[in-house]
Amino acid sequence: MQKSDRWTWVTLTFDHPLTSTEVDRLQRSTDAQAAVRVPPGVAQAHDRERKLAFDKSSDPEVGALLAVLAAAVPAGGRILETGTGAGMGLAWIAPGLGDREDVEVLSVELDAERAASVRAAGLAPGTSVLVGDALELIGSQGTFDLVFADTPSAKTTGLADILDALRPGGALLIDDIADATHPESYTRITTLRERLFGDPRLVVAELTCSTGMFLATRRRTQD
Repeated sequence: MQKSDRWTWVTLTFDHPLTSTEVDRLQRSTDAQAAVRVPPGVAQAHDRERKLAFDKSSDPEVGALLAVLAAAVPAGGRILETGTGAGMGLAWIAPGLGDREDVEVLSVELDAERAASVRAAGLAPGTSVLVGDALELIGSQGTFDLVFADTPSAKTTGLADILDALRPGGALLIDDIADATHPESYTRITTLRERLFGDPRLVVAELTCSTGMFLATRRRTQD
């Protein structure tokens, strides 16, 4: 079971892949707000959450979008995640890439215990987890085709560095923007919105599903 400010997610395991009809029937029979099929690695990440007492992983709807974006990364591309956590983001990125081994995935985690736990569970080919402050490391890590900014600093003081590291045509995903009930959260999210939509390099969409997301693409420049 996973809880967010708005939802309680319950993970169910079946002995066969569910069809779309079965997923729809399950949602209606349980009166659930949503039913999302998740990869096996996501269930394993939930187990690590409990062991690590970590409750800040992204919702399944965010993960599903992350998998779609990972699948669109070009040949020889690079993906950056700030904030490994219990490995939930990586658990969604891996099935998005499938059996591809041409994409480098870099996840940065400040907490050494969490990073070690995710590494011990096994990483997909081309994936590495670094320990440290993502914003201190990002300047030496090159540029990326997809960035999942999942730490508070990446959405505030480090946003400029994140945008500079985004390649032309690259995508940026930021979640957890729906909580604007407190003045501090409202100011932070409003500032983030203004910076993203005001950046001429970006095309931005604000998505109101799940915990709220900004999805941005950096414009390609003409030669």
